[in-house]
Amino acid sequence: MSLAQDIIKSIIKVVGSQKHNLHEPLFIGNEINYLKKTIITNLVSSIGPFVKKFEDQIKKFTKSKYAISVVNGTEALHLSLIACGVNNGDEVLVPTITFVGTANAILYSGATPHFVDSELKTLGIDPLKLEKYLKEITIKKGKFYFNKKTGRKIKAIIPVHVFGNICQIDKILKIAKKYNLVVIEDAAEALGSFFKNKHAGSFGLIGCFSFNGNKIITTGGGGAIITNNKFLAKKIKHLSTTAKINHRWEYIHDQIGYNFRMPNLNAALGSAQIENLNKILRLKRKLFLRYYKEFSKTNNVKLIMNPEFSKSNNWLNTIFIKNSSIKKRNKVLSLAQKKNFFLRPVWKPLHELKQFRSMPKMNLKNAKNIYLSCINLPSSPHHIFNEK
Repeated sequence: MSLAQDIIKSIIKVVGSQKHNLHEPLFIGNEINYLKKTIITNLVSSIGPFVKKFEDQIKKFTKSKYAISVVNGTEALHLSLIACGVNNGDEVLVPTITFVGTANAILYSGATPHFVDSELKTLGIDPLKLEKYLKEITIKKGKFYFNKKTGRKIKAIIPVHVFGNICQIDKILKIAKKYNLVVIEDAAEALGSFFKNKHAGSFGLIGCFSFNGNKIITTGGGGAIITNNKFLAKKIKHLSTTAKINHRWEYIHDQIGYNFRMPNLNAALGSAQIENLNKILRLKRKLFLRYYKEFSKTNNVKLIMNPEFSKSNNWLNTIFIKNSSIKKRNKVLSLAQKKNFFLRPVWKPLHELKQFRSMPKMNLKNAKNIYLSCINLPSSPHHIFNEK
């Protein structure tokens, strides 16, 4: 039996042989009731009680002082970068292994993505490699550090919690402090993930989440920003609402703003979803443990584990194929498609995409290995919820 056949056989043992998408939302609560309320009251757009309710629920769950809901995770990052003063002439450190929206947000702000390598253990930024790299390529001028080659200020870093796994955020924070970097966490996939009992997104100055239809909870399309900084929270809220000054009838906008508000309709869906988040997390944990039990029997394939001192939301269960190649990986993906299993590889490293090839980067050997070796498995909570 081939490696591809072995992997598909193991997946079938865990989730069955029927058609499986990668990840689907689970609607088991007040979703229909809350959506009906928005329609009955005609409050389906940016004004309505569910926006505040959803933001309050996010604050409570993440133990953050402030939460601002927005249209998606990419714009959450975009607004955060602008609010933190990132703009033309700046570089932002970002892993090449991430969704394209992370790097796009940097470009939207006028800055330049600077790609750094990841590690296999967490799939996040490799802190040891990063610290050595920054020591070699930067020079300090005043309070800030500059890229010797490009002459640009390295202003910020965006650690990404890939597939819900917390990166080595404690070590990254130390590096950021040393090099005076603003830390904006891309926790788009990590709602419900914790490091040392502290929620993802609450370590840096700002944390950003996504509630796209494939995330652990969904608002259809949407995102959120959390912070403990009152000034930044107020600034982000203002920017996201077209920078409009409150007035009973005049339309006065005091700067360039963005219409990135989450509609009440979407917030209603999210509010119902987050009410059952702990239940969804328990279902996801059970599924992860079943995959772990199955793939622990194999020598050539291993499940990516929860990093030390962390508790992952297990958003996308991911296997690592030892001594893999593009041909070997694609055989698995091809056979899975024929069986109606919609697995996916890790994103193509961003520095290899044509629009990013000219951007600054370090040696990205680990990222290439991750791309060739990792595959996401069917991870919907339905697999456990629908059991009789």
